[in-house]
Amino acid sequence: MLSVGLTGGIGAGKSEVGRLLESYGALRIDADRIAREVVEPGTEGLAAVVAEFGSGILGPDGTLDRPKLGAVVFADPDRLAALNAIVHPLVAARSKELAEAAPADAVVVHEVPLLTENGLAPRYDLVVVVDADPATQLDRLVRLRGMTEADARARMAAQATREERRAVADLIIDNDGPRDGLEPRVREVWAELTRRAAAVSG
Repeated sequence: MLSVGLTGGIGAGKSEVGRLLESYGALRIDADRIAREVVEPGTEGLAAVVAEFGSGILGPDGTLDRPKLGAVVFADPDRLAALNAIVHPLVAARSKELAEAAPADAVVVHEVPLLTENGLAPRYDLVVVVDADPATQLDRLVRLRGMTEADARARMAAQATREERRAVADLIIDNDGPRDGLEPRVREVWAELTRRAAAVSG
């Protein structure tokens, strides 16, 4: 099994690359998706979050109100650390469970937004970074996600720099151009990943 860490700055196109790799046959483990699953109603994760932050962060239907919680944690590094201390171990445990169920020759792609920031590169056999010029990221966040420019810049500033991400990369996928230019590059990377997976399992 080849364990791959996939990361990239907000708006760089990491999720799109993850979807393409999954369509070629990768087992995609999306940390963001798992982070939502571990705090669904009835989970120990949600109970722990409510114990830490109070029931005010719940919506009327008992689900986590993400914007409310976000307003609390993104303004206070200590509160963010408290949330991460609850959610990260649950995400790690679920990711491990999914990876361990994979066949021996699988390419397991862990999609991890904050891989660089949290020093997680050594956990993987190799790291793939989806890279885009900050101006491209900003344009996508404002134009495609409807963020204000100030909000987009703040989100980008809270992440690792482009240089820091590139420094941990084994493979880099440049994604400054249109979407149809991305697919051939991802196919090249997939060929390399399957080659390495075969070498590991063989």
